[in-house]
Amino acid sequence: MLAEQYPVEKLREILVDEWHPYPTVNEREGWDGLPESIRKVYIERGEKALKFDWPSLIATSILDHVRTGNRSRFQAERNKRRNALADLVLAECVEGKGRFVDQIANGLWVTCEETYWGVPSHLGLQAVGKGLPDVTEPTVDLFAAETSVLVSWASYLVGSKLDDVSPLIRPRIALEVDRKILTPLLERDDFHWMGLRNTGRRVNNWNPWINSNWLQSFLLIENDRERLLQGVAKSLRSLDQFIEPYPKDGGCDEGPGYWGRAAASLFDCLEILESATNGAINLYDLDLLKNMGSFIYKLHVRDRYFVNFADASTLVSPAASIIHRYGKRVGDEDMTAFGAWLANDQNIGEQGFGDSVARQLPALFSVTDLLATEGRQPLPRDAWFPDIEVMSARSEAGSSDGFFVAAKGGTNQESHNHNDVGNFVVYTDGKPLLIDTGVEPYTAKNASPQRYDIWTMASDYHNVPQINGQPQHVGGEFVAKDVVYEATDEAVTYRLNISNAYPEDAGVTSWIRTIGFTRGQDVQVEDVYALTKPDALTLHLMTASEVVVGNGILDLKEVPLADGRVSGAAKIHFDADVFNVSTEEISLVDGEKLHTVWGPRVVRITLCVKNPQTQGQWTLRITK
Repeated sequence: MLAEQYPVEKLREILVDEWHPYPTVNEREGWDGLPESIRKVYIERGEKALKFDWPSLIATSILDHVRTGNRSRFQAERNKRRNALADLVLAECVEGKGRFVDQIANGLWVTCEETYWGVPSHLGLQAVGKGLPDVTEPTVDLFAAETSVLVSWASYLVGSKLDDVSPLIRPRIALEVDRKILTPLLERDDFHWMGLRNTGRRVNNWNPWINSNWLQSFLLIENDRERLLQGVAKSLRSLDQFIEPYPKDGGCDEGPGYWGRAAASLFDCLEILESATNGAINLYDLDLLKNMGSFIYKLHVRDRYFVNFADASTLVSPAASIIHRYGKRVGDEDMTAFGAWLANDQNIGEQGFGDSVARQLPALFSVTDLLATEGRQPLPRDAWFPDIEVMSARSEAGSSDGFFVAAKGGTNQESHNHNDVGNFVVYTDGKPLLIDTGVEPYTAKNASPQRYDIWTMASDYHNVPQINGQPQHVGGEFVAKDVVYEATDEAVTYRLNISNAYPEDAGVTSWIRTIGFTRGQDVQVEDVYALTKPDALTLHLMTASEVVVGNGILDLKEVPLADGRVSGAAKIHFDADVFNVSTEEISLVDGEKLHTVWGPRVVRITLCVKNPQTQGQWTLRITK
């Protein structure tokens, strides 16, 4: 796609000689013209960072990951350094009086002295494997690339003021960016995220995320025109590996929680390329890009709730500016309005933006337009993504009243995969009722062969059956089949055969699951099965609500979750002659990721079939 349209010869004609997308600290008109409330926020952030102490990143803290599996402790200290440097750079740009420059120099110097700009959990990219970084083999992960762009923008923005501190600072930045990032990117094609070697699997969000930093680092630092052209051309080849196999329906198999580093990072890349070619590269009329953009609001439930699957959380705070600007680029008024609604919900006019400097710059210089746009939550009535086999439906377009239901087919080899073929979620009046729990903080185990020993990854902790003692298995061959989706003004039907998601030992020849939704009335979950042997059949349902078990009715009641939210309430009708029912509370660690979403616990409902047969069927009916 990109590489064929824009080979090196074409890039030589269209790539600008000097990329100057934003004003530097000495070009005051742009910075002084920012809204005063925004300027105040950024100066206050910088003032806090003036007292920052630049904690050491010592060898044993790097080794913590291989010794204990913990990746949070090191990354927390590292992220403090990165965030402080970003805050200082933007504060100096906004104020322009020089009082942040020495501390910026401190941050740049200690960053340049780091052996590795990435994180210990990604050191598997180097030949010697995880442990300490090998200084003789620089490797490029997500966070090394992010650091490269941070120091590159610092050099560009603060520029001559850094030279006044010492003429050696900016050359040191250029040296380290080249050694750690640019040269490895030019010389190697074996980093899996590049997609330049056939591994049999599609690249994920690493690809556009790193490529957005790759492009900016070359454009800001590389002074050799031919090396720059080669670097940009190779990035286009890599980006093609993300774009070309992407589902044509725009569906992100990592879920809305990863959209911000999948489609949104591709948007970052396209904005950079358009800017660096004076508009010569512009792909925004492609249906694929429009579909990729609209995914983020089509699977929006209400407020901060989004349909989640894989490792994504149900609570998401998408980048308002990116969604607003993306919507304008592709002519999607719903997307543009959604970005403006998010900006208001996140109080950006008073709180400013988060994220990297690379993303805050375009956000800052379009903030006036963002804040002037009338916002709304689009809340489409129905969404269907046939390529990833994901659907959602609500009672009425533009409203969160009543039921909202979503379900997925797909495979058990998706990016950030959970074993969840046939899983579904239900919300009532915009509040979570039957849930996809999400994932706990990442550890070494998440990326190990023991990944599916983690309860949140296993099918037994999703809203799917266990068949003859067998949960779903991981792999590309464990898939949904015969998927059918139908929607009318009155009802929605989603039907799929999930038998192939289970191993041979499950003895299942067919398991037809049908999610039915009669708008304004009820949700039905029907299972029709055929087995080679009847042993033990169990249905699991996950909820954060209180569960009261009655004769043929599960009464799910509202309970407080976190930060003032509450769970949903409804009744689940089941055949008491068919099922024995029990419940299990799963405690969540205070202060960690799942606790901040669901509160102190979630509940697993287990419905065990009393007398399994080789063939059978049942229906669960959910009413308010």
